Amino acid sequence: MGRAEERRARQRGGHRAAPKTRRSSGATATATAPPDTDAESGKAGKAGKAGKSFMRRLFTWKKILGTFLGFCLLGIGAFIVLYMMISIPEGNATAKLQSNVYKYSDGSILTRRGQVNRENVDLSQVPKAVQETFVAAENKTFYNDAGVDLKGTARGLLNTLSGKGAQGGSTITQQYVKNYYLTQDQTVTRKLKELVISLKLDREKSKDYILAGYINTSYYGRGAYGIQAAAQAYYQVDARKLSVQQGAYLAALLQAPNQYDWAIATDTGKQLVKARWNYVLDNMVKQNWLSSAERQKMTFPTPKPPKAEAGMEGQNGYLVTEANAALEKQLISSGQAANAKEAEALVDAGGWTITLNIDKKKQAQLEKSVKSQLTSKLNAKKRKVDGNVQPGAVSVNPKTGAVVAMYGGADYTKHFTNNATRTDYQPASTFKPVILAAALADQAKTQSGKTITTDTLYDGTSKRPVVGSDIAFAPENEDDQNYGKVTVQTAMNKSINSVFAQLGVDVGMDKVMKTAEQLGMDPGDLKAVPAQTLGTMGASPLEMAGVYATFDNHGKKVTPAIIKSVSHNTRTVTMPNPIGAQVIPREAADTVSSVLTGVVDDGTAKVSVAENSKRDGQQVAGKTGTSDYNLSAWFTGYTPDLVTSVGLFGEKKGSGAHVPLTGATGLITAGGGRINGGGYPAQIWAAYMFGVTKANSKFDLETDQGAAVEPDFTPTPSATVSATPSGTPTTKSPSPTPTTESPTPTPTPTPTPTPTPTPTTSPPTTPGGGITDQPLDQFGQ
Repeated sequence: MGRAEERRARQRGGHRAAPKTRRSSGATATATAPPDTDAESGKAGKAGKAGKSFMRRLFTWKKILGTFLGFCLLGIGAFIVLYMMISIPEGNATAKLQSNVYKYSDGSILTRRGQVNRENVDLSQVPKAVQETFVAAENKTFYNDAGVDLKGTARGLLNTLSGKGAQGGSTITQQYVKNYYLTQDQTVTRKLKELVISLKLDREKSKDYILAGYINTSYYGRGAYGIQAAAQAYYQVDARKLSVQQGAYLAALLQAPNQYDWAIATDTGKQLVKARWNYVLDNMVKQNWLSSAERQKMTFPTPKPPKAEAGMEGQNGYLVTEANAALEKQLISSGQAANAKEAEALVDAGGWTITLNIDKKKQAQLEKSVKSQLTSKLNAKKRKVDGNVQPGAVSVNPKTGAVVAMYGGADYTKHFTNNATRTDYQPASTFKPVILAAALADQAKTQSGKTITTDTLYDGTSKRPVVGSDIAFAPENEDDQNYGKVTVQTAMNKSINSVFAQLGVDVGMDKVMKTAEQLGMDPGDLKAVPAQTLGTMGASPLEMAGVYATFDNHGKKVTPAIIKSVSHNTRTVTMPNPIGAQVIPREAADTVSSVLTGVVDDGTAKVSVAENSKRDGQQVAGKTGTSDYNLSAWFTGYTPDLVTSVGLFGEKKGSGAHVPLTGATGLITAGGGRINGGGYPAQIWAAYMFGVTKANSKFDLETDQGAAVEPDFTPTPSATVSATPSGTPTTKSPSPTPTTESPTPTPTPTPTPTPTPTPTTSPPTTPGGGITDQPLDQFGQ
């Protein structure tokens, strides 16, 4: 074979064939055997070389590098697709849940309400150093990173795939994303979403926004979500008052809330949380957020023992429901809610911090007074009627309109109706000052055309028909007593129904009802009829406290307000000013106050209030009230600095039906055990008020009328001026309307004295049977 052939053969990878010989067959066989063996060997060699060549060709470094780069590109492409497809979602519903926090006026916690104990706070409400404790504990590079820890995330993915469970290593941003936008599930899908959302969030939001979200959504143990709830749970302070040491403990808690809770931690748990606490502070020093000198001075801030949160029991439920109602009303008024249903939903959604006007000390004193003066004496097992007694009371600051104390009933969890705000009982004779206010404000005149004053004489005969009304009305005085001629002052002191029935007609019942509405009562669609003078319109202690507070505030409208302030992280609500415009002239309001001091010092409240041993020189104005059939009993009164209305209501246990209070506490009186306004209501009022009002306080009155400015003696009416209808009046037919020629009484120059305690048994008659300028009072006292 020539050289060219050999070269071509080598190029083909083959071998030159052996030359043929012309030997015999045997020789040939012998001679050719070795070449056969060599051929076998050659074939095997060729096969081995071919296998090695195939593997070499399959796993060349170029192919390996290309494959790796291909996977990288595929991964990058997939991530880009994920990044484009996944957007920052709305926060999950659970993470948005917050409690409503209710506080006393001094800022201390009254109670919390809601599914989750969380109260979000702005980062500005958390001291900067406390903010830094969380960064030092969880993510020292937080302020500089891109929101993710790729190494930690990759480790977490591998651990999840291998079934090793949850692993740490996430940034603050990632933890916030998990808490607020996603779930706590340990799945590959969730971790990939967490990565993408964290990157986007870091680009779109500030670090402060993310940090605030993180500390507000994290769980700290003791049922507390968020730093505000945690600060209260562990140190009983607001987040804004946390120290660096306390913040470091709360930051340390996040690693293992239950294990690190000092109250329930084992010795090992306490050692671990102390070590974690030290780790946090040491990191702060390394980050130059805390000096070494300050760090050395710090001692471990032992958390306070857990304190059971107050619920809705006792008075809390009444206070919370009333505050919610006031907030809902304002949400509608301000246009933030279209109707009551929407307003209720907004309040129930949580996140509200509602500071009430309730004064913690006054509230406690009111509760104590109700118990000592009434409820401790009730025994429903011994006397069935005792189980029907429902007390309610409201105390209002007349200068600010703040509801500083409220008693809604024995216990909200047992009796849901708030007795302080219910309007289904008659205020009875506590309505009489409204009639007088209307007369004075309008400068009303008697039937004979004389301007009505506190010295105007009226006929106090029981069942005396009113004059000048289109509707026949002849109210009975309490116990059907007749008083003859009395002044308006005396009629108020003794709560004479017949006098105020005539006075209401003289003023005009439409004007009386209008004045009642201006003062804060709600007449609804009730007709302006003489019967309304007996206080037959429904009213609550809250309403009556507002009416009398307006008198105390010299005629400027007072609308009692239970809410002091409201805050929310996404809404702004401004509560209305409780003090309104001048609704009746100051002189009229001050005259009513002057007259009402006579009720206390020389009338139906004298024993329980004026002569109370706890009275310390306070000047007091007030009015008792006892409704028909003894269904309710009242005392509403005030000093210059505080107004309180107390009502007792007869409510049949279980049915809610109105029933008499007569005989409750085993009371036995000449009236058959009737509960009068001058009894338990006035006693509760005095026990409370003389413990919380200023000593020796005096009214600043601009008036020359009423008991507060009259001489301290008892006037007697002149017999020559009595004028009452002849015969026995009936309720069926009113006496004829008097003419201007009818004799009218002329009081003597000296103020006429109050009649003697024993009323006349039969009304004196007047010449011609005419009626004087004076009327009567019926079922009130």
